[in-house]
Amino acid sequence: MFTQLIPGLLLLLASTSLNCQEGELYQAKDFTKVDGFTSGIEGPAVDKYGNIYAVNFAAQGTIGMVLPDGTASLWITLPEGSIGNGIRIDNKGLLYVADYTNHNVLQIHPQTKATVVYMHNGDMNQPNDLAICRDGTLFASDPNWKEGTGNLWRVDTDGRSVLMEENMGTSNGVEVSPDEKTLYVNESVQRKVWAYDLDLEKNISNKRIFHEFADFGMDGMRCDTAGNLFITRHGKGTVAILSTEGKLLQEVVLQGKKPSNIAFGGKGGRTCYVTLQDRGCFETFRSQHPGRAFDIIHSH
Repeated sequence: MFTQLIPGLLLLLASTSLNCQEGELYQAKDFTKVDGFTSGIEGPAVDKYGNIYAVNFAAQGTIGMVLPDGTASLWITLPEGSIGNGIRIDNKGLLYVADYTNHNVLQIHPQTKATVVYMHNGDMNQPNDLAICRDGTLFASDPNWKEGTGNLWRVDTDGRSVLMEENMGTSNGVEVSPDEKTLYVNESVQRKVWAYDLDLEKNISNKRIFHEFADFGMDGMRCDTAGNLFITRHGKGTVAILSTEGKLLQEVVLQGKKPSNIAFGGKGGRTCYVTLQDRGCFETFRSQHPGRAFDIIHSH
């Protein structure tokens, strides 16, 4: 376990200044210009070339692309009325974007930027965050913020949506474990992280509490290749790292207070890119292990 390998380092990391050099682990610093994105900055996803994508660059209804050096620009304007949230990239390089206003998951070709409706479901509250399996199967959280409830959907590779669970809390962050045997879903308002067994047909069972926080909300989350779960703590300004047993290993302190999501990329897939809604930018830090998604996009 991570805590057994470096038991004394966690406290040291928490107390070290954020003004650090590139090689230090779990030390956050700015990556893009403040307020380059709107307060709706979300997404994010990294392609095999190291480019980072996030929604709502300069204006709502757009996707921005950030180069590995931190230079950000408008990449695409979504179809009229569409506003994106979570983004995932498959091993062919195709982007999948949760379009919450139009109840869609959009598919975007990385070179032509051709955008099609991959999935539409008018019964959804709003497709919010996405998780992706190696075969391209997606899972979508579906919160109803007004009612404090939510659903969980699976989106099969033919674009068909399947309701997996309804009447949850405010379902938000969603992620698959590296061995694809566990699905994680968090409920922001209820501050609970749930784990499910995931079978070969992508069905869920054995729902159980994985972790519960006493304060602040949660947003997007991602796994590293060791199975640790990185969760953005919206309102607290940290990224919590949970072990495969659901134990809190540490919290990475950010400069902003409203992180909305996280992705892995950079050298060796060990750079974490965090979207900050209160600052309209990315912050970044290095992690011990690569991200699970980094393996997926390089597997084709």
